[in-house]
Amino acid sequence: MTIPDSIRTAANRYGSLLQICCLQSPISYSLARPVHAHMIASGFQPRGHILNRLIDIYSKSSKLNYARYLFDEIPQPDIVSRTTLIAAYSAAGDLKLSRKIFSDTPLRMRDSVFYNAMITAYSHNHDGHAAIELFCDMQRDNFRPDNYTFTSVLGALALVAEKEKHCQQLHCAVVKSGTGFVTSVLNALISSYVKCAASPSAQSSSLMAEARRLFDEMPNRDELSWTTIITGYVKNNDLDAAKEFLNGTSKKLGVAWNAMISGYAHRGLYLEAFEMFRKMIMSKIQLDEFTFTSVISVCANAGCFRHGKEMHAYFLKTVANPAPDVAMPVNNALITFYWKCGKVDIAREIFNKMPERDLVSWNIILSGYVNVRCMDEAKSFFNEMPEKNILSWIIMISGLAQIGFAEEALKFFNRMKLQGFEPCDYAFAGAIISCSVLGSLKHGRQLHAQVVRYGYESSLSAGNALITMYARCGVVDAAHCLFINMPCVDAISWNAMIAALGQHGQGTQAIELFEEMLKEGILPDRISFLTVISACSHAGLVKEGRKYFDSMHNVYGVTPDEEHYARIIDLLCRAGKFSEAKEVMESMPFEPGAPIWEALLAGCRIHGNIDLGIEAAERLFELKPQHDGTYVLLSNMYAVAGQWNDMAKVRKLMRDRGVKKEPGCSWIEVENKVHSFLVGDANHPEVRQIYNYLEQLVLEMRKIGYVPDTKYVLHDVESDLKEHELSTHSEKLAVAYGFMKLPHGATVRVFKNLRICGDCHNAFKFMSKVVGREIVVRDGKRFHHFRDGKCSCGDYW
Repeated sequence: MTIPDSIRTAANRYGSLLQICCLQSPISYSLARPVHAHMIASGFQPRGHILNRLIDIYSKSSKLNYARYLFDEIPQPDIVSRTTLIAAYSAAGDLKLSRKIFSDTPLRMRDSVFYNAMITAYSHNHDGHAAIELFCDMQRDNFRPDNYTFTSVLGALALVAEKEKHCQQLHCAVVKSGTGFVTSVLNALISSYVKCAASPSAQSSSLMAEARRLFDEMPNRDELSWTTIITGYVKNNDLDAAKEFLNGTSKKLGVAWNAMISGYAHRGLYLEAFEMFRKMIMSKIQLDEFTFTSVISVCANAGCFRHGKEMHAYFLKTVANPAPDVAMPVNNALITFYWKCGKVDIAREIFNKMPERDLVSWNIILSGYVNVRCMDEAKSFFNEMPEKNILSWIIMISGLAQIGFAEEALKFFNRMKLQGFEPCDYAFAGAIISCSVLGSLKHGRQLHAQVVRYGYESSLSAGNALITMYARCGVVDAAHCLFINMPCVDAISWNAMIAALGQHGQGTQAIELFEEMLKEGILPDRISFLTVISACSHAGLVKEGRKYFDSMHNVYGVTPDEEHYARIIDLLCRAGKFSEAKEVMESMPFEPGAPIWEALLAGCRIHGNIDLGIEAAERLFELKPQHDGTYVLLSNMYAVAGQWNDMAKVRKLMRDRGVKKEPGCSWIEVENKVHSFLVGDANHPEVRQIYNYLEQLVLEMRKIGYVPDTKYVLHDVESDLKEHELSTHSEKLAVAYGFMKLPHGATVRVFKNLRICGDCHNAFKFMSKVVGREIVVRDGKRFHHFRDGKCSCGDYW
């Protein structure tokens, strides 16, 4: 059928106009729309290439509803329109619709470009496995991959590659296809090798060597080639090699310089990061938003408030009227910098003045409030947020858990699920840590089951939180079983497990695990040393604890800080080695702070060293005059020594200064409900039955040798009153309630906010023998497992 000349002329005219619209990409939609309207008004019915151009313009202008309407009006859409829509849906993040168009397209219509569009869609939307699977299907369907195919599928491989063979297989396919000389393909292949090298399960040295060989043999290199290899070395922590490459090129690679600054910052080499920035300015390399955000982040992490303010001023001075895509990330970095430096008000002021904000901006301010523990402001701000993502919820859940508001954290977790957010592994980690704080084993086990059901059993964050939860709920064997069965562990996992063993009095096992960690090639960090020295302290392993403390700086280059000195002094004082503790204090490169004197005072209380205890207490009165623990420990020392007048003076000083003693509280979970007890409790609905039960139990305990140790009664009263007072301690009431209510033979797990009383510790040994049950008590410092008349601490606590 012959097309009339008038229609052909109109089609050519409309086609030319749309071609002009395509060239004006930022405003193509506003130009194309009147052309399309004129077609409709004139009665012209577009076909073929005209419709494809309209679909392309609408798709690229984010008018997918118009593009889809035109597509659906075509009786038999051709491969061009199908390919265009796949790319459009991919750009919008709608893989489901992209895949539907792909699947609905008959095999006879497909071509390599069509496959490339779908592979690219998967790659850009971070579904690397699906992209690789489709690449394999493409070859099975006898479509020949080209350089665009390999560029896309190698980009997908970089998302998921964990072993060298994954890169080698696609490398072979590239060579066989004859595209091994194409610069874009080689760049993508190098990127795959360097990203795979960063995988924990890969041999980074051999993979980086292969990436280096490919780079050296490239017939043509562009800026991306240099940037990829330099950033690859940065990501694999070989900053010397990265610097060598950077110095070896005359190209002004802003991205590579930015990567170097970020690399130094990640390693904590802040001076080197600042020097790199200085050289960048001297070399007249164009600074972009990534440069500013990287350097501002360095200032935030290094605590360089003055430098950060200078960077703020420099940005305002050198970047006049920044575009929104530049201003927003820099402002977000500045907000982070100011709240990390404790200037939340300035951070909020910047936020309020931002012309445009994204969800990142809102989440950063929320993090700021949470991190400075302004939870009322955080909750108010959270409720004001126009939209929330899973990160917003994680910030609130984790923040509340970390500062001890565990019940509220769990409420936020449940509220998050009710609002339709599927919990991720980090959200689970926050909720699980809340169970650790509460000592809620049953709820923690339920969350563990959900973690498995959602497929996060391999997650490091969830796994590490579960180790801590089981350990802090008194089930250290379950924590250890989880640890040895985790598919992948990191330094946090090792530290958590070492800490767990130490808290449960298994110092020798903690040391063995620490040595095993060293054999695995994992270098200990400051936390590792804190956990292993604490484990030695709890178990009385003085020689071993001193060895690890001495090795920190001499062997591993970790400088001991005040916390480490406090742990080693605690270790020595618990063992009664006060002269050695004083020598350590005198050797410190700084003046002893509150943690040091607190460790010394605690040791003096254990061994009754009143003179040194008075000295420590006096220093603590100067440093922390409102801290109740100092007054309580000193008065308890006087009481044990029978110095009642001195004890009374300390109590009077406490009252005069308005210092309130934190009341001892113990709690136990029975039938999904937490039951709390205070000393001399009279409020629990079953308190009379508890006292009656305890009275009968003590009679049985006396038959096998139990005698109440009245020296732990810190009041000058008659002997019979002292014994009565001991019987009303909160931990005894909680344990007795557990005996009464838990199934026969079940372990009784009790939690206390303060250190367990000495008489209660002795009584629980007798109780465990009389009743024939295990009793687990978590106090403010550690765990005690009572079985058959013995405690796991070996009475060293």
